[in-house]
Amino acid sequence: MNVARTRHVLPASLPGFDKINRYWDTAHDMPAAKILPGEYYVTSSVELVTTVLGSCVSACIRDRVFGVGGMNHFMLPISSDGKGWNGSHDVLSTATRYGNFAMEHMINEILKHGGHKRHLEAKIFGGGRMMKSLSDVGARNIEFVREYLSVEGIPLVSESVGDIFPRKVIYMPATGKALVKRLKHLHNDTIAKREDDYRSEISLKPMAGSVELF
Repeated sequence: MNVARTRHVLPASLPGFDKINRYWDTAHDMPAAKILPGEYYVTSSVELVTTVLGSCVSACIRDRVFGVGGMNHFMLPISSDGKGWNGSHDVLSTATRYGNFAMEHMINEILKHGGHKRHLEAKIFGGGRMMKSLSDVGARNIEFVREYLSVEGIPLVSESVGDIFPRKVIYMPATGKALVKRLKHLHNDTIAKREDDYRSEISLKPMAGSVELF
């Protein structure tokens, strides 16, 4: 007896997010959006957002009352010698330029689509030190996003940051549930390259029993 496969139809994305890679996640049986470095995604539907992080950081922010929220994936523009792109050592100036862009644009989209500032809550992930030979960009990312949330008055309710391993993060804005899987750091150089030039895919095998709920 042949059983017809169920055809899953993705809900329409919010305006401006049509270029984000979206698909049906069979493991969680819901629509999913996969974001890359430099991207962010906001949704008011029941779907998940996922990414893989090395030294980059993702802030997962949602309105806990109305369920609209999203995830970003950003890295401060610091060169491998620890200097800012303008050649200075003023990390905070470069952090402000790029970090604020990543945070403000996502928060504005959440508010535009029904979120309220007083209802926002955040979870943060990533910021690993991928290469010992490089400056600890991950630590600067963590410092920046914590300070940003504090200044904006957005409660930080959970985090999985730092250490030396990459992470795969799954976030469900409708419920606030987040799953984190630590990845083997065999290919940290690949992740560092991807984060440095924002290109090429990563394929990493997860460590057994490493899924954590946040």
